[in-house]
Amino acid sequence: MIRNTAFSEMTRAAAAVAVAVTVGSSLPVTAAPDGATIYSDLCASCHGETRLGGVGPALIPEALKRLRGASLEDVIAHGRTATQMPAFSQTIGPEDIKSVAAFISAPLDHVPTWTEADIRDTLVTNTDYSAADAPLFDANPMNITLVVETGDHHISVLDGDTFDVLDRFETPFAVHGGPKFSPDGRYVFVMSRDGWVQKYDIWSLAEVARVRAGINSRNVAMSADGKWLAVANYLPHTLTILSTDTLEPAQIRTITAADGTESRVSAVYQAPERESFILALKDAPEIWEIATTEDGGPFFDGFVHSHEAGMKEALSDEVGLFARRRILVNEPMDDFFFTPDYRNLIGTSRSGDRGVVVNLDVGREVASLPLPGMPHLGSGISWTSQGRQVMATPHLGEGRLSVIDTADWSLVKSIETLGPGFFLRSHENTRYVWADVFMGPHKDKLHILDKDTLEIVRTLDPDPGKTVGHIEFTMDGSHALVSVWENDGALIVFDSETLEEVRRLPMSKPVGKYNVWNKISFSDGTSH
Repeated sequence: MIRNTAFSEMTRAAAAVAVAVTVGSSLPVTAAPDGATIYSDLCASCHGETRLGGVGPALIPEALKRLRGASLEDVIAHGRTATQMPAFSQTIGPEDIKSVAAFISAPLDHVPTWTEADIRDTLVTNTDYSAADAPLFDANPMNITLVVETGDHHISVLDGDTFDVLDRFETPFAVHGGPKFSPDGRYVFVMSRDGWVQKYDIWSLAEVARVRAGINSRNVAMSADGKWLAVANYLPHTLTILSTDTLEPAQIRTITAADGTESRVSAVYQAPERESFILALKDAPEIWEIATTEDGGPFFDGFVHSHEAGMKEALSDEVGLFARRRILVNEPMDDFFFTPDYRNLIGTSRSGDRGVVVNLDVGREVASLPLPGMPHLGSGISWTSQGRQVMATPHLGEGRLSVIDTADWSLVKSIETLGPGFFLRSHENTRYVWADVFMGPHKDKLHILDKDTLEIVRTLDPDPGKTVGHIEFTMDGSHALVSVWENDGALIVFDSETLEEVRRLPMSKPVGKYNVWNKISFSDGTSH
């Protein structure tokens, strides 16, 4: 069911304003169309005078990477399906459309700010929300699976036993990165590319609130105690930490490297064993660790003469909640995989041809792995194979999976696939690893690997000619859920032992799927 909350009323009102502006505008005919003027007349009411977004998404290059040239012009001319974006082809001509497309594709002339006051001004609570004392459904709340449908910007809430849809709620535009659950599994936090963070109560099947934590954001991470939510931002160059209780900002930290330059944040991760956040910096050869407890640190940036208690002699230090530790590496690393104990991470080198192992305890690089073909370590998983702990990663540039022994960082096996893949997934209660070939010409195939032999034992063809990818398991691992990654797509449920299809649910471009128990328990075989 879809609820008519204060949020949907707000978006309808904004859409009405946009249509009124469109219909009421009378643009002068000029020899040289002025994209800025057209934008101000037709677009700013939804997307903001500064192009940084409002009800509609930000219209800046960082947010438009998938809409260039004719594609962007087509959206302006004909609107965007399942959104409030109207068609302007009957209002302005082709040259005007080209002009405004060029205007919104141009970089901003400065790095915009997004202050604590800006964030607080965007905080909106759902006045219809009432917290339930117990789940409003009979399903096991630990076996709920959320399905992100980007085709029309909704999330479906699935009963993990019956696969019935319990609720379907609207999300901010262009959800990105996996939703994060509170440790008790009751609340989930969803983030969009434009930095909107949405809090949803699974028990009550209702949105609680939303706030805009950044302008262009990458992902979010939940602290181990469930108190803090970290938002990694490209714009501005900040890490925003929100209270999960109120969504109010607790800290906004500008990411300044050791050499004084600012950096974007590629991603932020929870390190539960360490009670910290781990940051990947896009533009600096550093990794940051942020403490999420009051006894964090002290962490020293400069010269330390003595670590003896009561005899601190150092140039600078950070201590307590949100204290920052700086780990220097040889080059920036965009993508991380963590060993299950969170002592080591593997980062992708900028060249995309190797992995670098960083021991977080000692704070330095300890090994290098030959991983040609752009390893996608963010989708890496680990499991026990023949008594040893291994990790595996797909490659975005080659049709292969690399399997690594995490004890000595040796390459156990390179498994040839039908094409470059994007996602891997397994579960402690299944003998198989599932791998897509999402990036290649055989994008409709799924490989099934034996965990011990590391051989492909079967290749599935769930929907010939369609893109399939991203696998999630039910709480007990008995069923695997696979996406048909199309606007007229579907969620396919497989028996994880027989590998036979048992149910298919039509959905609007279902992308990520996230089971409550698997995520909060850090299930073996899931990416974290």
